[in-house]
Amino acid sequence: MSSALIEGGWVTVIGVTVVFIILGILALVLYFVGWLERRLVERETPAPVPAPTPAPAEPKPEEKPEIPPRDLAVITAAILAYTAEKASQLRPVPFRKKISDAWRLYGLHTATEEVEDFNYEKRKW
Repeated sequence: MSSALIEGGWVTVIGVTVVFIILGILALVLYFVGWLERRLVERETPAPVPAPTPAPAEPKPEEKPEIPPRDLAVITAAILAYTAEKASQLRPVPFRKKISDAWRLYGLHTATEEVEDFNYEKRKW
């Protein structure tokens, strides 16, 4: 019995070792393919020629469009009316009580009682 257990352990160790060696080889092959692809892409693209940079111009302040106060008030009122209408359309969803898992077992319980009663009636227990 113990020799079979030891042999099973060795088979397991050898199998796991073979699997991880193969995975390591696959990882190295994929790494090499990625490295080779990067090298080939670097060779194909010519080195970019640096363009002469012009002297920095004065930064202009960012101009924001001004909205007249009356238009801003109309837009704000429209947004508030839209959100209020959407909120009034939403209705609360009633919560349902989850049925107990014990009801699932009720049929099994009654079937077991019937079998037990049958065995007692027949005097086979």
